[in-house]
Amino acid sequence: MSPNMQISGIEKAIGRKIRLTAVYCRRILLAKNHQKCPWYKKLKANLSGGFLADQWILYDLDHNDRREYLSEYDWYRSRYINEPFSFLLNNKIIASEMLKQHIRVPENYVIKNGDFLVDLKGGMLGYNEAIEVLKAKGQVFIKPFDKGKGTDINLLSYREGQFYVDARPCSDKSLAALLKSRKNWYMSESVEQSDYASNLFEKTANTIRIITLRSPETKELVIFFAVQRIGTEKTIPVDNGSQGGLISKIDIGTGVLSEARSLHGLAAYPKHPDSHSQIEGVVVPFWEETKRQVLSLANKLPYMHFVAWDILMTQKGICVIEANTSSGVNIIQLWGGQRNRELGNFYRFHNIIN
Repeated sequence: MSPNMQISGIEKAIGRKIRLTAVYCRRILLAKNHQKCPWYKKLKANLSGGFLADQWILYDLDHNDRREYLSEYDWYRSRYINEPFSFLLNNKIIASEMLKQHIRVPENYVIKNGDFLVDLKGGMLGYNEAIEVLKAKGQVFIKPFDKGKGTDINLLSYREGQFYVDARPCSDKSLAALLKSRKNWYMSESVEQSDYASNLFEKTANTIRIITLRSPETKELVIFFAVQRIGTEKTIPVDNGSQGGLISKIDIGTGVLSEARSLHGLAAYPKHPDSHSQIEGVVVPFWEETKRQVLSLANKLPYMHFVAWDILMTQKGICVIEANTSSGVNIIQLWGGQRNRELGNFYRFHNIIN
């Protein structure tokens, strides 16, 4: 190895350490709580391996052994597992353009990069032209292409001469102001979900997260975990657990849903708290075919050791809304600690944890 390559490797390691230290301070020590937690317990959680106060409550670490659980800091460290290819999924535009060669993804219409709006054919647009795209399509999403956790996502609609933002009436001037105020967003197709997904809660697109990883033992890509995410009245238009949505574990073998839970509370919901639709015991339709398609897709990206696929069930099959290079551990550990189980062993193999 040349001296220049050695220096480059050292610089990358130092840069990663600095970024992780900043993350620890900003997103763990200074993180806001959704659960009620005394300050001293929050501090104990933060200093006990990088747990959030919410995680301390969710996992009941007053009574359970924290050494059985992965922390928030462990998750942040895991985001480097797919390096140097992580950028392919971290940027939603790049991910979409890559994946559409293999499977259905939402069509992208407009991209805002800095002060410039462009369409996917390279044409320059103004804000009025972007609004004309909305009028032509009737309904679209705007999303940041460099953020996660359902942050800054809005559903824009136009019907009978009226604009709506997340079902709230909006003037054309207010809509233009919203588009101007946001940085680095894209406008994409609002895909119609299947009756199965709509029956869970019709006011949000309810996606399935399927996690694939490369088994350290067999070296094969496998489906490790799956959950059905379900929105609520408080999370419209998104279903993300980090925004307060519900999470139901999917039995990988049968496709049967468990009761739903929330990252913002300790209750369990056999039925949806708002729509009262049945959740527990519902079976995901075409589950075997869905698993087959996801594994086939994962094998199209053999350089990715871990992918969290966000999938919407439609009347015409699955649509991959997003593919993520990592997944928060909360939605997995609601059903038990993973530090000494499959995910922890995977992290250990990649030197994320000891």
